[in-house]
Amino acid sequence: MTTRRSFIKKTTAGTAAVTLGGLVLPSTSYANFLGANDHINCAVLGVRSRGKAHYKAIHADKNAKVIYTCDVDDEIIDEHNVWCQKNLGYVPKVEKDFRKILEDKDVDAVFIATPEHWHAPMAIAALQAGKHVYVEKPCSHNPHENDLLVAAQNKYGKKVQMGNQQRSATTSIMAIDDIRNGIIGDVYKGEAYYSNNRGSIGKGNKMDVPKTLDWELWQGPAPRREYKDNIHPYNWHWFRNWGTGEIHNNGTHEVDICRWALGVDLPESVTSFGGKYTFDDDWEFVDNQQVTFKFADDKFITWTGHSRGVLKPTRPGRGITIYGSKGSIQLDRNYYKLYDLQGNPIKFEFEKTASATTNTRGEGGLDVSHVGNFFDAIREDKTLQADINDASISTMLCHLGNMAQDAGEMLKIDSATGKILNNEKAMKSWKREYQPGWEPKL
Repeated sequence: MTTRRSFIKKTTAGTAAVTLGGLVLPSTSYANFLGANDHINCAVLGVRSRGKAHYKAIHADKNAKVIYTCDVDDEIIDEHNVWCQKNLGYVPKVEKDFRKILEDKDVDAVFIATPEHWHAPMAIAALQAGKHVYVEKPCSHNPHENDLLVAAQNKYGKKVQMGNQQRSATTSIMAIDDIRNGIIGDVYKGEAYYSNNRGSIGKGNKMDVPKTLDWELWQGPAPRREYKDNIHPYNWHWFRNWGTGEIHNNGTHEVDICRWALGVDLPESVTSFGGKYTFDDDWEFVDNQQVTFKFADDKFITWTGHSRGVLKPTRPGRGITIYGSKGSIQLDRNYYKLYDLQGNPIKFEFEKTASATTNTRGEGGLDVSHVGNFFDAIREDKTLQADINDASISTMLCHLGNMAQDAGEMLKIDSATGKILNNEKAMKSWKREYQPGWEPKL
């Protein structure tokens, strides 16, 4: 992504304070120097589900510790404190407002597992405050935030890892190395798929905000909406004001590995077909989708998302198939399978520790490896497996998939910037509307 990275870097220079939600955070006038023992103090923002996987991965490092729990829901915090005592043997300090955590110079790194509309604004604010950042996929709610986050990392110089943990899978690293050495010849196609059988989210009823929930802070940078009983704590994924649909929620993982295997960055064109085929409910995205990304040299990636509807019993939950002129490779979080052109198995490799694939926590050995890589990058300046400069490209592909679906036609893409060349209406969704006073800025 040389041209795109050069483009982003040219847009940033110097340092400045950032204002978010009325609070002026300090500029990076200090560095969070690690102690002589390389101990890393962490804060986890969002702890209901995926955040717990972060806690366990942090806890696996004997020289790292969570010193702050952050969530805007008292019920979630209470449950999580009990969980921490049982699983970690201690309960971190609790703070509902993440901005106060960023003021604490003892915090070295923040882990972001919040709803998606918060990912980039929180990460940018954390970078401004001198923190390293581990941000769950997708790294942004819209393409504008994607660019802004990459620019912030380049400006403030801290480590930013995206939580597409399969990049740290030993078997996937082995497969990519084999591909680079020509084991399946010239690679030309990557198939990414995700299948689930999600139910209806119903039609939400307006109600008073629960007294345990800070709805104002939960919404943060998003335009204000009335509280309904089918939004929090999980179904926000399917509302455009806060979520980004299944292609981001799960497709980011597999699209990312396809990109890695094919050695491609931004596409030349994107086409999407699909629709909402099941349930008359508040779900605002397609629930079945087929996206095709075309790249230079006639390479292409497809993503097939099946969120809802009865599945065939033998249909696997998620995975990747990479096709080459001499064979094919199947990958998921737990294995690498190599086949020749006739479909005969050549080599099977499995991860030593399994990781979950379709549940909401996605917990497993890859979290420990991915967080371990993040800590190694902080302590020893080792290369990140999912550095935001590269990981953001996979997020961008998913944004383009949604934009192509909304446009209803093939979108031609500037492969240096990701911007759409043939549809001005589609480009209007490049940046979202923000709640006044909450827009992230460098």
